Amino acid sequence: MKYTQLGRTGLKVSRLVLGTMNFGPQTDESDSHAIMDAAHGAGINFFDTANVYGWGENKGRTESILGTWFAKGGGRREKTVLATKVYGNMGTDGEPWPNQDRLSALNIRRAVDASLKRLQTDYIDLYQFHHVDRATPWEEIWQAVDVLVQQGKILYAGSSNHAGWHIARANETAARRGTYGLVSEQCLYNLAERRAEMEVVPAAQAYGLGVIPWSPLHGGLLGGAIRKAEQGESGRTASGRSADALSNTKVREQIQRYEDLLAEHGLEPGETALAWLLTRPGVTGPIVGPRTAEQLDSAVRAVELELSDELLASLDEIFPGPGPSPEAFAW
Repeated sequence: MKYTQLGRTGLKVSRLVLGTMNFGPQTDESDSHAIMDAAHGAGINFFDTANVYGWGENKGRTESILGTWFAKGGGRREKTVLATKVYGNMGTDGEPWPNQDRLSALNIRRAVDASLKRLQTDYIDLYQFHHVDRATPWEEIWQAVDVLVQQGKILYAGSSNHAGWHIARANETAARRGTYGLVSEQCLYNLAERRAEMEVVPAAQAYGLGVIPWSPLHGGLLGGAIRKAEQGESGRTASGRSADALSNTKVREQIQRYEDLLAEHGLEPGETALAWLLTRPGVTGPIVGPRTAEQLDSAVRAVELELSDELLASLDEIFPGPGPSPEAFAW
């Protein structure tokens, strides 16, 4: 496994991030523990979760699965850079109740303590804001974060699904307070969805944030969706978002060109999509969410995959980026 520093921090993390969203809803506790053990075995030390994972009546379940894994000991917690998120409503009542979601100082305080309990740990390495809270000023958010850092409950703060100007405002506010600010941004970014290159990635680079792409295979679309559908393989790549996207003639032709190109080079689509992200400026590492150990093995192979300049140029032809802002929409 290869490692890099997370943004401007001194924290070393693996170039792949283990996403745990499937733990609970699709992968049971025993298999989830096995996947996490395998991730450590492959050198992956960066694990990502969120307080709402498990969803619905089971929200919090994913953090609890990580907690029982940490409780096994053997250095599991000490070897892991643990990231979780706050924003979604964690209320257990039938009706939503105020102050059980978003980024008020009150909810952040409550949410951290609840996550620590489920995770069976006394600190979180990277505490991420899962979405923008337009109703809460950054001064309040940083006041809450400062207290948590002083208490030793979190080490770093990051964002997710924030626009470039949100990142700028967050870190300018932090600078005025003498606070460290955001150190990472987790955003939707892959070959088929490159709009983050317009402003989010440049803002992250300018402020020293590591970029952590989620959905690196675009819901399975970049994982050989057409080939798998034709071969009758079941799974996410042949249903849901991928199936809907492939009903669009233009998208289907684009994906077919992609799969044909990689077949010529003897490359697997999913591994190539991950390897492409690892070539992008500012990217720390994509989040991979394996449901099985075999899917994890495939993701790990992508770290060692070298893409030629010729192949990178061909991928740009198939999936052209939007270009930088403002040139993407102005002269």
